[in-house]
Amino acid sequence: MFKIGDKVVCPMHGAGIIEKIEDREILGEIKSYYILEIPYGRMQVMIPVDKCEEAGLRSIISKSEMEKVIDVLKAKSTEMDENWNRRIRDNNDKLKSGDPKQVAEVIRNLVRVEREKKLSSGEKKLLNMARQILSSEMVLVTGITETQADAAIDEAI
Repeated sequence: MFKIGDKVVCPMHGAGIIEKIEDREILGEIKSYYILEIPYGRMQVMIPVDKCEEAGLRSIISKSEMEKVIDVLKAKSTEMDENWNRRIRDNNDKLKSGDPKQVAEVIRNLVRVEREKKLSSGEKKLLNMARQILSSEMVLVTGITETQADAAIDEAI
C-alpha cells in the first residue's frame, strides 16, 4: 500500500506523486482512490486503491536502475515486426508492462525507425507516450527538469 507523498509510476500515464488518498462515490459505490499528480503534462490521475496492482502502479526506480535504463537506450535496436500494426500492438504491450527498460526499448527502436522512414500516426502517438512515461520517471528519480530529461533520452539514443 502506498502513502501520501510516495513517488509512483502508472504505466500508461507516467510518474507522479500521491497527493491524496480519498474516498469517492462513483456509480453508487464508495471506494478509496489514490490521487496522483503527474508533473509532466500537469495531469491528475485517480486510481482505485484496491485495483492499484492490477493497474500496474509501482514505486519509481532508483538512480542506479535509471542508469541501466539509459544503457537500454544506448544499446543496439532489437528486431521489430515489419508490419506496423503488429509493431504497435507489441510496443503497446511493452508500455503496459510498466517496465522502464521495456519503455526505453520502445523509444529507442521507434526513434531509430523514424530516422530511416516515416512512422505511422499510431506509432508517433506511441513514441510520444513512451517518451512522456520515461521522461516523467526520470524527472522524479534524478531531480532534473522535463527538458533535461528529454535531452538525456535523445542523447542516449
